[in-house]
Amino acid sequence: MGFEKFCNADETSGFIPPELKMRLEALFALFHYSNVMKPGVTVLKGGTEFIVHSTANRIWLLLFDSPDAEAPAQTIEITERAGNLRRIFIAGAGAGTLYLYKTDAVPEQWLLDPYARAVHFSRGWGERAGIAPIHGGRIRTGKHFPKSVVVDSSFNWRGERRPDTPLAKTIIYEAHLRGFTKNSADPVRGGTYLDFIVKIPYLKELGITAVEFLPVFEFNELEYMFEKGPRAPLLNFWGYSTLGFFAPNSRYASSREPGAAVTEFKTLVKALHRAGIEVFLDVVYNHTAENGFNGPVYSFRNLDEQAYYIIDSAGNYSNWTGTGNTFNCNHPVATQLIVDSLKYWVTEMHVDGFRFDLASIFCRDETGGMLDSPPVIQAIENEPALKNVKLIAEAWDAAGAYQVGSFPGRRFSEWNGRYRDDVRRFWNGNDAVGVLATRLAGSSDLYQPAGNSPLKSINFITAHDGFTLADLVSYSGKHNEANGEGNRDGENNNDSYNFGVEGPANNAGINARRLKQQKNMLASLFLARGVPMLVAGDEFGRTQRGNNNAYCQDNEISWIDWSLAKKNRELLDFTKQLIALRKKYAVLRAGKFYTDRSLKWIAPDGHSIYWDTDRIVGMIAGGKNKLCIIVNNTDLEPRFKLPAGRWKLLLSTEPSAAAPAEQNFTAPLYSVTVLERK
Repeated sequence: MGFEKFCNADETSGFIPPELKMRLEALFALFHYSNVMKPGVTVLKGGTEFIVHSTANRIWLLLFDSPDAEAPAQTIEITERAGNLRRIFIAGAGAGTLYLYKTDAVPEQWLLDPYARAVHFSRGWGERAGIAPIHGGRIRTGKHFPKSVVVDSSFNWRGERRPDTPLAKTIIYEAHLRGFTKNSADPVRGGTYLDFIVKIPYLKELGITAVEFLPVFEFNELEYMFEKGPRAPLLNFWGYSTLGFFAPNSRYASSREPGAAVTEFKTLVKALHRAGIEVFLDVVYNHTAENGFNGPVYSFRNLDEQAYYIIDSAGNYSNWTGTGNTFNCNHPVATQLIVDSLKYWVTEMHVDGFRFDLASIFCRDETGGMLDSPPVIQAIENEPALKNVKLIAEAWDAAGAYQVGSFPGRRFSEWNGRYRDDVRRFWNGNDAVGVLATRLAGSSDLYQPAGNSPLKSINFITAHDGFTLADLVSYSGKHNEANGEGNRDGENNNDSYNFGVEGPANNAGINARRLKQQKNMLASLFLARGVPMLVAGDEFGRTQRGNNNAYCQDNEISWIDWSLAKKNRELLDFTKQLIALRKKYAVLRAGKFYTDRSLKWIAPDGHSIYWDTDRIVGMIAGGKNKLCIIVNNTDLEPRFKLPAGRWKLLLSTEPSAAAPAEQNFTAPLYSVTVLERK
């Protein structure tokens, strides 16, 4: 008996409930994905094969003669079907072919291929000229609707060698590709994959081992254009609004040719790898650019809404992401798309790791309940093509889930939000030294009970969302007025401190304290066990003028001001020293927790340590050649009696710090100092 006949017969008899039937159909589709045919486009001898997943009754392939075409040159119904997979072979079609789909559900709506390797817009980045809404404030068809592109996947990887940096030796640099290169000496250029290559020597000199790019999957930066309100002139700069999970953003390419972004992205990856720098991508699989029911339609909604989105009992999109929709990550069809996407970026684009935005969505079932063993996480971790890839979870979501220390993936590291908060609160004076000591030692409270290592912890003090490091010591409150949301957006609890003046200060004493405070927090980052993540520009005092949610600011607020690298040379040189120190001393980056034999805590003059009230402590770590890290967050200069031996001053956040006199060391006020015993 055929599958559909079996299901229909049993549904009539009442043996299989409709919900179970849907699951079986999805599993049947998944079987075809793995054993019969897979979604996507394949260039074959004599033509191209197009395969798409859809539950629609009828579906058509649309072929276009040019990127700017207002209408398809051909419209061909796809009749071959296996489950919900539809296949058609087009003789003569090859690389460069532009195509879309449409279904009988809404035949006037064009649809992108969810598996498209490239997407093409008929405009450049941010260009609005001639764009007008066609229906309900959204573009359904025409020149300005993006088009899927058949790509030539060939590329000369000769001379490239993947760095395969051990996680324990990894130093992550979070960067926005456009923002990192846009504000350059030549104001006409910048903002492309190829422009980023120019900055690789800087990253190499800094000591970075991995660049983590904010989203480079295809997205529509003009998504606010048809809103009625102050956000309409703004752009989606960050890109957390995915259109295509296989396509690099076409407007980050220097060429306007369809599919050029694929080659240019590969060129960037090859250049980074040749410099020994890995490539991580910040990926967004928790929602799509289609937003809520009133949002635009690009593909998923009209192809198979039930498989791709979580819909509640009232027929509304579940919104646990704060964006209007939640991707149905644990549905077999959606799970397969996520795994296929990751495999593609690893095998074809040579990406080394992924940071998963709002990863707790992976752990939710269709009712919002939290799963102990989510199928999507199991599928990712069990996929052979991903076995050597670094996986990083943002272990929370917008609906209240917070899984730092308990994210279920055995191979996933986690953005350690507890580390960020505790380090900030210690240095702004709101917490005692006990919380900082726990974070410096690798966050054993979060990871050791379950048998995990400090490498589970991605340590960070700032990230793309929130204050920059310079703003963290310059503003007590957010200043997001430019975002057009009445300063209501962005985090209200920043654990920041402005040292008496909000914003820039014309006071040498305040500026000196701010500089030292930035050094103190950077020292806390690079001297802690775990994996450090530095945000681009924090090493030389980049500011966003107090904006802690610059998602829509494609301007000087978000662009890196490279003149600061010269102006704030002391901070930049100090960051380089810290990174070099971390690389030299394995004790700082070991993949195991400290033991009583490898770690000793000391207080000034041998006094007892009061973890809940003290703001001063010494940390002696290592074997025969020991390091001593002394933290002093007071206006006192206490004297430490060090263990016997010859101690050397390696580094201090206080430039005037004096070397130890025999076993005696006076800790400078508000400082971090590193000593070594030979």
